[in-house]
Amino acid sequence: MTVADAPPRKKKSLIGASLVFSAWTLVSRLMGFARDIVLTSALGASATIAADAFYTALSFPNLFRRIFAEGAFAAAFVPAYARKLEGEGADKADALASDALATIAAATIILTVAAQLAMPWLMHVINPGYASDPAKFKLAILLTTITMPYLPCMAIVALLSGVLNARHRFALSAGVAAVLNIVMLIAVLPQHSPEGAAKAASVGVLVAGVIQATMLFVGARRTGAKIRVRLPRLTPEIKALIGLAIPGAIAASATQINIFVSQALASMGEAGARAWLNVADRLYQLPLGLVGVAVGVALLPRLAMAVQARDHDGARDAMDEALTFTLALTLPAAAALFAMPVFLIDGLFTRGAFHAYDAQQTALALLHYGWGTPAFVLVRILTPAFFARLDTKAPMRFALISVVANIVLGVGLFQVIGFSGIAAATSAASWLNVTMMWMTLRKRGDYTPTKQAVSRWARIALSAGIMGALLFAAQTFRPMVEAPFAGMSLDLFGHHVLGPKEYAVAAVALAGVALYALLLPLTGAIRPADLKRALKRDPKTKAPAGADLL
Repeated sequence: MTVADAPPRKKKSLIGASLVFSAWTLVSRLMGFARDIVLTSALGASATIAADAFYTALSFPNLFRRIFAEGAFAAAFVPAYARKLEGEGADKADALASDALATIAAATIILTVAAQLAMPWLMHVINPGYASDPAKFKLAILLTTITMPYLPCMAIVALLSGVLNARHRFALSAGVAAVLNIVMLIAVLPQHSPEGAAKAASVGVLVAGVIQATMLFVGARRTGAKIRVRLPRLTPEIKALIGLAIPGAIAASATQINIFVSQALASMGEAGARAWLNVADRLYQLPLGLVGVAVGVALLPRLAMAVQARDHDGARDAMDEALTFTLALTLPAAAALFAMPVFLIDGLFTRGAFHAYDAQQTALALLHYGWGTPAFVLVRILTPAFFARLDTKAPMRFALISVVANIVLGVGLFQVIGFSGIAAATSAASWLNVTMMWMTLRKRGDYTPTKQAVSRWARIALSAGIMGALLFAAQTFRPMVEAPFAGMSLDLFGHHVLGPKEYAVAAVALAGVALYALLLPLTGAIRPADLKRALKRDPKTKAPAGADLL
């Protein structure tokens, strides 16, 4: 009996589905940290041209991936596919997916080729500051041309992930991200020069994209989804999707657009600024990927079905549950980034060509990203409340306003406090976006949290604040914390991997997690019984066989 023919299984709860996604994402992120440690050691920052050039090559296709692939299909494709799957059956839903796949693949391939041909001119727009350094400018053009085909690969991955998630299979779409980290590590470890490492890493990005797209296509077919390769057709349904996707893509990608604008501003600063922002970006992307993306992925289909059924209480409960789970995991992460940025960056990344000065500058950016981290994640949770109601225009307006605010604040703060002002502007713009979405949902009557949920959020904030005070004390008395680990060291393939500062960071992080886990039930924020109840499957709904197993 095939997976598709098996008896239906009960659908996993919102938190349960989010945990499946988060667990696989955590594996990928941990591997990503290993990759980033190797990359920063090999590429450096302020002392080489390779780091700024490579991070440009990585960010440009990633921006379009998040706008045209993840953003567009989160906004339009996933709810449409979920509704069709629920209301008209798998065959009709898979026909829609096949047409959407052909359309997004064709569009991104055309965009990729156009960008590659125009790359010398685009680089003046992407990073105007590089024009004063011909060697960096030339290397950035070469590396970005290599990495651009990653875009159509990721567009395919995003669509097929939507197919799997709508069928309540989250593991493969989350776990496939680890492929990029594995391939890049294999490519970079043998290199002995910053420029060689940058070129090898860029080729690794392209190879990984092809592998990821292939894995998702095969995985979707194995679940019984009849996705076919065909020529693009502008059917009425595809035209409707495009109409929703364009504003939805902008809305869902506001944070990424703000970050991209910030990085462009950083190119006009001192050498290494682009690399500093990218390293800081990697740390706050951890809660965004583990929590924001995971909960958003699980929340959107559930909200879409509740709205279609006119189940207002069900939609509110889903939002309460999602926000409580999100804040419980995001606030302590934000507290850690804000309380000990120097300890984290120096402990994890100072090695090889990445010097102590680079760590200090990166920590300045991380501090400002720290207080913006809850907003980055909340955007991912509030946006589905609009998308589930087929409203992509309101969040698009809010996103555009936040982008303008980011540019204005970024330019102003850059003149006052230097490149770290760019990070502060990005955080402030994200909080503005969250505020506008929250007020609109309340005004429309689409979402008002229960008093119980608000009480939980306050207790979660208290627990995170106490944990943050412990972490700040650890950074203040850092020599005492590192002293017990003196003499402990581990090297791998000629690269320094672990030493006293790395072990100290890990010990402090574990102590913080333990304290926070103790504080949650003590304050009454989240009790074990609450988590157990939230993880129960919903007996009223069924999912296709094999849910969450891929």
